[in-house]
Amino acid sequence: MDTTLTGLLRGLIGASLAPKWLGAVTRANEGDAVGLCRALLSTRGEVSGIAIADRILSLIEQMDDDAATSFFHVLRDEFEVDRAAVLEASKAIQSGAPEALTDLQRAAEPPRQELFRRLNAAPRGTARLVDMRSRLLKALRHDRTLAPIDTDLRHLLRSWFNRGFLVLRHIDWSSPAALLEKIIAYEAVHAIGDWDALRERLQPRDRRCFAFFHPAMPDEPLIFVEVALTRGVATSIDALLSSPRADVSPESADTAIFYSISNCQKGLSGISFGALLIKQVVADLKADLPNLKTFATLSPVPGLAKALKDNNQTPETQEALQQLPGLTAAYLVRAKDAFGKPLDPVARFHLGNGAVLHRINTDADRSPTGQARSFGMMVNYLYELDRIEARHEAFAANGDVAISQEVRAHLKDAPTQPDKYKAARTA
Repeated sequence: MDTTLTGLLRGLIGASLAPKWLGAVTRANEGDAVGLCRALLSTRGEVSGIAIADRILSLIEQMDDDAATSFFHVLRDEFEVDRAAVLEASKAIQSGAPEALTDLQRAAEPPRQELFRRLNAAPRGTARLVDMRSRLLKALRHDRTLAPIDTDLRHLLRSWFNRGFLVLRHIDWSSPAALLEKIIAYEAVHAIGDWDALRERLQPRDRRCFAFFHPAMPDEPLIFVEVALTRGVATSIDALLSSPRADVSPESADTAIFYSISNCQKGLSGISFGALLIKQVVADLKADLPNLKTFATLSPVPGLAKALKDNNQTPETQEALQQLPGLTAAYLVRAKDAFGKPLDPVARFHLGNGAVLHRINTDADRSPTGQARSFGMMVNYLYELDRIEARHEAFAANGDVAISQEVRAHLKDAPTQPDKYKAARTA
């Protein structure tokens, strides 16, 4: 079935009339994405607006990187806020006119925000705007002046992808093959080599996988988490993913280990779903398996090797390797970014969600990737349900990092660098 706008119109008004009608709508600006953007903002007809939006997105999709960047420059310059109009509207506030504040709000919104809303009405508009933002982010790496466009588009995407629209789905070995292929492709933490490896993660009774979807992108996972049901907190990804292995009866498991969380859409970068996903999955697992008492992660430390290298602390001897737990603890707890939050992105994510840095595990990831990024170190972040909110608030307000007594013990022998490191609060 042809799901493009042209195909839909052929079904509505006939194959012979659809091309003529569409041509009448876009003829004046055929091939000119900017001209069509101007036309889209001025049009009043819903059907004609959808047709123009569809054509604009098609033209953008056909652009090479240089052409796309030029198009973004026009969005930055021509579809920006009219500063004179904002100043005039702000002066009117003093008059006390009831419509003055509304006029100011309208004047302060860049026209490109309304443009994005109208583009969203095109067939698959939301998914295509997500793809467009992935191209914008690529251009942004080389041209920071495009940041205002990203601010506007990210603002809208956050509204469109809020929790009320997200749908949690359980993914298992019986899920559609097209979806399973995407799980293999999108896995970002521990690569899935083939279909047999995927089956080992989805088919056993002690394995779970959950993903968020959006109604506008029903076949595209936004983010997914892989879970292992275990007895006790797992300390090695190699043991967790080994094959063959003895599985655990879900009814006898006492722990749920979140061992991989993967974001799937580059165009939704910076729009966080992970915290919502973990909390929803915890709630679903507790409802399904009330015997589960512990919820923890088995997480990589992706920035460790680079941080140690930058500080001339790369372990090169057996004695130095024995210091890795302390060095890892110091990195996770004391190394801060420009905002005073943990430098390590995984630590920043879980600690910001209200978890506690529970345990540091040596020789936990023997894969080439695990050795290269963290010398095989992995950590457990523990989600204690009755303390999540308090820890989240303390982290958000003061940057407090919650750590266990075991982690604090590792810190005692770790080297400190006062210019970069700060103290942590014991959980």
